[in-house]
Amino acid sequence: MPAAASLAEAAAGAEALAERGAERELAELRARWADEIEAAARSSDYRERAVAYRAIGQFRFRQKLELLRRGLEDESPACRGSALVSLERLSRDGPGPVNAVRSLLHRLASGDDNQAVRRLAVLCLRNGSPHRDTIGLLAGLAEDERLGRELREVAARAAAALKKKAGPR
Repeated sequence: MPAAASLAEAAAGAEALAERGAERELAELRARWADEIEAAARSSDYRERAVAYRAIGQFRFRQKLELLRRGLEDESPACRGSALVSLERLSRDGPGPVNAVRSLLHRLASGDDNQAVRRLAVLCLRNGSPHRDTIGLLAGLAEDERLGRELREVAARAAAALKKKAGPR
């Protein structure tokens, strides 16, 4: 899996550039790795796809949101998780990326078979706009005794954050 390893290294470098605010260098790195990210996301190996989906966030690659959407629907929980990590990263500066896939995030948060994927979906929803249906979904998850404690707590915190963001009604 040398291609995925070099993509992971490039993505780590991109993350460092983004954190330093080196936008020009980051844009050059994006241009050099765009095709490799696309190819890795189409790989038959779930590990390569997971690296690609994670790299999208590390590269701050907002032009690859449609590719992330595909990652959210991937059969592999590792790929869905990596796509969610990137979506959460890309949505820290504004709710647009989360709002674009809200219904898919609702489905993942309420019914994915993997608990980690469900928690990551909830964390993404926290960065979206404070829609009433999202707040209701999160509040319901927080109160569902059948769910694990961690998921309930994350959902409760996300619901509270969105209520606060919504302001008084």
